[in-house]
Amino acid sequence: MKPRAPAAADPAAPRAFSATEHPLVRTWLDPDASLPGLDELEARRLRAQDGDGVARPAFRAQTRSLLDDGLHYETRVAAQSVLATREHDAHDAFNALVWLRHPELKWALNARQAADVARVGSRQRTRGQCALTHFDEAGAIVWLASSRRLAAWDAHDWTALFVDASAAWGDELAVTVFGHALAEHVWNGHAWPVAKCIVVEVRRDALRGRADDAAIVARWASAERVLATAIRAGDLLADPQELRPLPLAGIRGWHAEGLAARVLAQAPCFRPLRPGRRYPAPWRLG
Repeated sequence: MKPRAPAAADPAAPRAFSATEHPLVRTWLDPDASLPGLDELEARRLRAQDGDGVARPAFRAQTRSLLDDGLHYETRVAAQSVLATREHDAHDAFNALVWLRHPELKWALNARQAADVARVGSRQRTRGQCALTHFDEAGAIVWLASSRRLAAWDAHDWTALFVDASAAWGDELAVTVFGHALAEHVWNGHAWPVAKCIVVEVRRDALRGRADDAAIVARWASAERVLATAIRAGDLLADPQELRPLPLAGIRGWHAEGLAARVLAQAPCFRPLRPGRRYPAPWRLG
């Protein structure tokens, strides 16, 4: 599958990347690679399970006969370990790739979603389900090894967080992008992805060396396993208000060199703090 042509250039936009050159997509696909189809995804699933011993749901074509079982999407995953997947669809392909890389987190989200569907039915949504869906579609984990930059983020002081603290990204802060819709948007040429983040306080020595040059930690399996346990227990993602917005284009390596102050003022993703909005303290790992 080839990416769609990007929208007309915004004068304030970061340097344009082709879909497969973008630092986010580079964490998922080899250079110049197309999105994998169902057969390739299924082969990767089997290899991943053999490699780490963690099950993933089988990727099956989303056909009418599959959907005729009448099951809710999340219930089917939980009860049958089958993931309805549309062939040649970027959204579903990236969802499958996230399952391959982050199975413990995905299973934790699914367990909570399926439990709430069983409890309230498929026509209602709990606050927890909203939080889980926001994270599933647009989520990221920000690994925080120093609280020095937290006040700037709390205040949406984007200049302090992204320009003044540019060198801190990858050292004091790093990000694991989890939401498959974020990857889909970047693949389709959108320059301003905004993640909904869980912030996790970690030791600096534990973070050191994990991030690439765009401050991305592709996977941190042992830490993610702890977060998955907390999600299953309802200690994380009980309410959408737990999630902090982060305009990912501000991070060093996601934009042209020397992010200008006018970009932070003009680009729609760098929004001011909403009056009265307060964010929870970071979640401490271990």
